[in-house]
Amino acid sequence: MSTMSERKPIAGSLQRTQVSRVSAWTWVRFSLLVAAFAGLFFRWLIAQKDFSLANVQDWGHTLIMPAIGGYLLWSRRAELARNTPETFWPGLLPLLLGILSYFYFIVGVTNHMLQGFAMVLSLAGLTLFVGGPKIFRLAFIPIALLVFSVTISDQIMEKVTFPLQLISSKGAWFMLRIISLPGDWFLVDLDGNTLKIFNRTKGAWNAMGVAEACSGLRMLVAFVALAAIVGVLSCRQWWQRITLLLLAAPVAILLNIFRVTLLGVLSLWDVNFASGDAHILIGTLLLVPGLALFLGIVWALNRAVGEDEPAQSAKVKA
Repeated sequence: MSTMSERKPIAGSLQRTQVSRVSAWTWVRFSLLVAAFAGLFFRWLIAQKDFSLANVQDWGHTLIMPAIGGYLLWSRRAELARNTPETFWPGLLPLLLGILSYFYFIVGVTNHMLQGFAMVLSLAGLTLFVGGPKIFRLAFIPIALLVFSVTISDQIMEKVTFPLQLISSKGAWFMLRIISLPGDWFLVDLDGNTLKIFNRTKGAWNAMGVAEACSGLRMLVAFVALAAIVGVLSCRQWWQRITLLLLAAPVAILLNIFRVTLLGVLSLWDVNFASGDAHILIGTLLLVPGLALFLGIVWALNRAVGEDEPAQSAKVKA
């Protein structure tokens, strides 16, 4: 007669065998769905990849976001494995809406940006349809991050970039005025979004268009994407992530002003610093202090939560 201790290993072995079989079948379904999805949106994926590689200085972050989303899914693999996929028919609506929108923005009104958003909507609908609400909840943030893998259309860029350039030019003009006060070794004037700097040593005016020094909206989008990555990986609560995203725009504008100011000072030695690869390099390097600022904000937010938690736990115990 078998004892209870002898039965438990057998039962555990059967459960592990069943789980492995389910996991294998789940992986087969997942692979087929990925292949079908990639085949459907292959045209857009290739176009986005080529454009991002050709404009790495502006849209390089679009290549990173899918990897970040994949990492988040991998980090939640144990929790995903504990939830059995289930067909959730309401998910069919966003799936079909995304596919129809995708083809409309190819055949009807051609728009690469809206094609990308339609692809993200289709992916969300597909996950909800074949995975169910529980799996969709775990995959929501990785899918949402893919929004930052879509380049902004030129129409929006043209409307929003110029006001941002005016803000940057006025801010840089103010900072350059402050820098020039102690030694009075250069003069600075502002005409629209063009900074005019008079070098007393060389006796010549240098005109620096802010449009050449930075592409305001592109930098803003990159910093919002950076804030989203830091928020997802470092913040513990939703309100912290939202706060970080709201602070992304002021941080980007502040660093952009610093960038234009630095280029203005460097142009006193060499006018070529105001154009070409120099402003691209400086803009890329500014991601480092931007990351440091975001991490500092996260540290402050987590510290604020940490101070509240003991009080809340004391109330629960009481």
